[in-house]
Amino acid sequence: MKFPTEHPSILLSVTKWTVLSSAVGIVIGAIVTLFLNILAYGESARGLLPFHYYYLLPLGLALSVWLTRHFAPEAKGHGTEKVIEAVHKRNGKINVAVIPVKLLTTVITLVTGGSAGKEGPGAQIGAGTASAISDLLHFSKRDRKKLVICGISAGFATVFGTPIAGAIFGIEVLVVGAVMYEVLLPSFVAGFSAFFTAQYLGAHYTYYEISYFQHYFIDLVLIAKVILGGVFFGLVAWLIIATLKQTETAVEKIPMNPYFKAIGAGILLILLAAVFGDHYFGLGLDTISQTMRVDSGLGSDSLPWYAFLVKIFYTAVTLGSGGSGGIITPIFYIGATSGHWFGGLFGSEHQLALFAALGFVSVLAGATNTPIAATVMAMELFGMDIAHYAAVSIVISFLLSGHRSVFPSQKIRMSKSDLLEIEYGEDIEHSRVKFDKAHYRRFNRIYHDIQLKRQRHRQDRLKRRKKSEEEKEERSEE
Repeated sequence: MKFPTEHPSILLSVTKWTVLSSAVGIVIGAIVTLFLNILAYGESARGLLPFHYYYLLPLGLALSVWLTRHFAPEAKGHGTEKVIEAVHKRNGKINVAVIPVKLLTTVITLVTGGSAGKEGPGAQIGAGTASAISDLLHFSKRDRKKLVICGISAGFATVFGTPIAGAIFGIEVLVVGAVMYEVLLPSFVAGFSAFFTAQYLGAHYTYYEISYFQHYFIDLVLIAKVILGGVFFGLVAWLIIATLKQTETAVEKIPMNPYFKAIGAGILLILLAAVFGDHYFGLGLDTISQTMRVDSGLGSDSLPWYAFLVKIFYTAVTLGSGGSGGIITPIFYIGATSGHWFGGLFGSEHQLALFAALGFVSVLAGATNTPIAATVMAMELFGMDIAHYAAVSIVISFLLSGHRSVFPSQKIRMSKSDLLEIEYGEDIEHSRVKFDKAHYRRFNRIYHDIQLKRQRHRQDRLKRRKKSEEEKEERSEE
């Protein structure tokens, strides 16, 4: 009997990647925690200014543009997109200069009031760190790519504060319709080790207790509202994607120096604050927390119905003009506020927090094509009480947002409708979607066959009824 080589080989591989991903997760957890602490310190230092902090936004955007253009062009925009592009096109190769430049430009953008997030930069810092470690240890292209994916998961887990959802998000966001199972275990390990390292170093996270009660019976009315909400959140996700793309294109076409564009964008957002208020600058975490609290006193009339629309515009202008930061936190804000408004329209006062939570995760799933990670995140952030409602809303939003994404470098490997045919390109932006005429003809033929059978059945039934009536008449005459 030959010695079995399969199980020892698997055991060696598991041991190798468990050790590597643990070590990388610890390093990334420490670096991303440093980034979060610097950001928190910068936000707290705003109070020392003798004027509103967002008056510095034009300068902050211009400085971010200068730093990225001169030191690390890959650090431009929201970090997750550049990481996905590096994984698919360069086997995970990332310039090490991205790490300090992305950290610094994101802090500058957010502290001065730019509407952006911190998750994307966390992922890019994590991926850049993993790429640098791979080069230092002379890893092969395949191993470097796997380690960089672990770095993405570690970065997300550290910033999200949800190690499972963060790890899954790091894998699921790369390809729409496929999960890279070979990286699943090391991504989980990297995510957990990064998360626990961040906690050990004093990182603080916000978890939302929406105090929703568990239904042990089928509430058909609430289920119908959740389904309608999923459709609405899918349209909101589509609006985010379209606005980001159109704004970036429009800014690029402006015949002006990029620094003047950045300054002009900052001035525009400051002027709009006189009309809409100043709570659309920065991360907006306080507003998100308020929408999630049942006892906050934030009723359906306390938050402007157009809050999510204004936040979409602020984010598109910030990122389109050269600001550095992520897109995930603005998506959370947009999802929570749009859900709060939707709950005020179709729900009751005690359901506002529920629909804010559903919007939080559903718009994320629709805009980033990550329904599995969003469902797990709903459980980690909000508890199991809303898991079944969240799953329904998330999947509907994911389907309704269509074959597009805030991350154009995502690859697509599935069709969201059996009536559509996908011509797969190198990424989601270059993939073509068209109506599947052959499938429609088959569907139409089946439909007509069913209609023809129903018509024949109806005619046979009428004949039998007529024959029965004639027989009754004959018997009555006799």
